[in-house]
Amino acid sequence: MEFTYADVRAAREIVRRHLPPTPMWRYPLLDELTGATVFVKHENTQPVGAFKVRGGLTLLATGVRDTVTYSTGNHAQSLAYASHVHGARCTVVMPAGASAERADAVRQWGAEVVLKGEDLGAAQAHAEELAATTGARLVSPGDTPELLAGVGTLYQEIFEAEPDLDAVVVPIGSGTGAAAACVVAAALAPRCRVIGVQSASSPAAHDSWRLGTLQTRPNRTTVAGLATGRGFALPQRIMRDRLADFRLVSDEEIAAARRLLASRAHTQAEGAGAAALALVTKFPEMFAGLRVAVVCTGGNADPHELS
Repeated sequence: MEFTYADVRAAREIVRRHLPPTPMWRYPLLDELTGATVFVKHENTQPVGAFKVRGGLTLLATGVRDTVTYSTGNHAQSLAYASHVHGARCTVVMPAGASAERADAVRQWGAEVVLKGEDLGAAQAHAEELAATTGARLVSPGDTPELLAGVGTLYQEIFEAEPDLDAVVVPIGSGTGAAAACVVAAALAPRCRVIGVQSASSPAAHDSWRLGTLQTRPNRTTVAGLATGRGFALPQRIMRDRLADFRLVSDEEIAAARRLLASRAHTQAEGAGAAALALVTKFPEMFAGLRVAVVCTGGNADPHELS
């Protein structure tokens, strides 16, 4: 499981064949509120409403034609969309209690959805069984280098547009986005700090980074994009040496940041897409006077979140 900036550069040629760069805008009301110069990277404008589509397209471009994976939402849509583009077969195992809207969105791209187990760990176990019996490639949401390479292209876009950033704040579930950000920042913007944020209700990645070993933790967040109960080896290995800081915010603070994005930045964000702004508003002293990019990783808010 090796991953370098060269992989990101190769993925850039793949991604740009299918997707235009996403916008990154400033909003004076957010600057006033935070005391920083804030740039919002709008991955919520992707065709599946989230950044992970970049990774799916990169993986399927390698010639894989039959995949099995496990996910609660955006990773599932990413792989389903990429499989649709490439005419490939995709099976996604989701927990039995997964959002009906998210499951239907995956089906609409032509993937088969299997609802199995009480949580993502049980869904993973079933996906592993399916892959073993069918011969399909098992795609880990976190430990697949091609996914990190694709995701890294969004950070290329950020640093090309704003090369003098002081910090980039990245929501972390499995950690693919933050790990990719670390690698790209090291190559293009070495003075820029990459800072991670996760829900305090599902702190597995945070605790894995803090303790230096992979941890499992209760997975109680209502924020689907941050709902991971364990650390993933590849992202953690990269983040351990290169991530500048990693903080936790509450689900309530994330919800408040969603309202800020809606009211002050004309932006519909899912919970994970608002987590970066939640960190900046929670710790304004960390960012006062700085040029900061916050990544709105997705806009797939379910009816409960919208209400």
